[in-house]
Amino acid sequence: MPDRKLQERHSTPLLVAGGGIGGLAAALALAKQGCDVSVFERAGEFSEIGAGIQLSPNCLKALFDVGLEEPLREVAFVPAGGEMRDWKSGRVIVANEFGDYLVERYGYPYFHVHRADLINVLVDAAKADGRIELHVAAAVRAVDDRGDSVHIDTDAGSFEGAALIGADGIQSLVREHLFGPADPSFTGNVAWRALVPVSKLPTDLIRPMATAWWGPGKHFVHYYVRRGELVNCVCVVEKDGWEVESWTERGELAELRRDFAGWHPDLGQLIDNIDEGSLFKWALFDRPPMPAWSRNRVTLLGDACHPTLPFMAQGAAMAIEDGAVLARCLASVGDVDAAFKRYESLRMARTAGVQHGSRRNARVFHMRGINARLRNLAAGRASGNSLDKLFRYDPLSAAD
Repeated sequence: MPDRKLQERHSTPLLVAGGGIGGLAAALALAKQGCDVSVFERAGEFSEIGAGIQLSPNCLKALFDVGLEEPLREVAFVPAGGEMRDWKSGRVIVANEFGDYLVERYGYPYFHVHRADLINVLVDAAKADGRIELHVAAAVRAVDDRGDSVHIDTDAGSFEGAALIGADGIQSLVREHLFGPADPSFTGNVAWRALVPVSKLPTDLIRPMATAWWGPGKHFVHYYVRRGELVNCVCVVEKDGWEVESWTERGELAELRRDFAGWHPDLGQLIDNIDEGSLFKWALFDRPPMPAWSRNRVTLLGDACHPTLPFMAQGAAMAIEDGAVLARCLASVGDVDAAFKRYESLRMARTAGVQHGSRRNARVFHMRGINARLRNLAAGRASGNSLDKLFRYDPLSAAD
């Protein structure tokens, strides 16, 4: 049941800048705790480009808590496990069991979902929630923290709220308002994303796994999405001289083929069946962990404060966890500023650990020569419980 005292404290809505996965998940978590929420999305509609996302037990706890289990099950693919394979031979270097094993161990499954499907589920839930108001074509342009409220100017007009949550990505305007301008750093990696209809592929070419192929200076990830109807491909290559940070930049299939020439023939067959209209390319940028996320009635969430490289499949998960913990901090702490400080203190070590782990994996996945052989030997001996700390985290009780 909503907390009546929380309702009274937030008689004006909480404002969320950014209507992506993190912003919408946060809005649902806040609404469940009794807050009225207004979400401001810069685009003309709530949408995502064609790409997949992995949702692990730690973030599904938060999504199921706001009533999204059934709609997510309707669009998800449940992988049997995760595996790392050699770029040329295809040999499995290490594998982890998912499926029923994760449900038995953590109480929640592992889902592969098309990002557009996830956004649709989140938007439908937000529209059905009487506490949430959605605004599109409403990029936040200016922020004024007035001590007892926050005023924002957007492309859709001016709004007043009890507090502001910046879920507006790595180029966050809210972050800049709090801490000044600071450009993110190019990592030296360029990522490709594409989708392949399963109907175009030979039966059993793609295993029902989250599969990462490790190779010198690059790696290739693929897994099923949309109930197994599509294969999502994410390919990361070390490159210089191309630093366009955009999820809507088209890529050329001929360049992707050149990048993975000489790799295992299964990957060549997969690449040959990519629809060039679904192929996107973008440079990966990064920021170091921040010493603070909040000031007075303004705080940050997700990539706005801890952008995470896609080498642990945890970027969206961290933003979803943020929203669940933030909502519970606001429900349990009377003062907004104090609630925001508690929220960041609870989340900083975890998100910084995932940022560091993702950076480390970028180096590990792309090792060459003797280092790669030593890595493979070490990975083969690794415990199957290496993901335990990551998956066992409970965002629903972190603020207790």
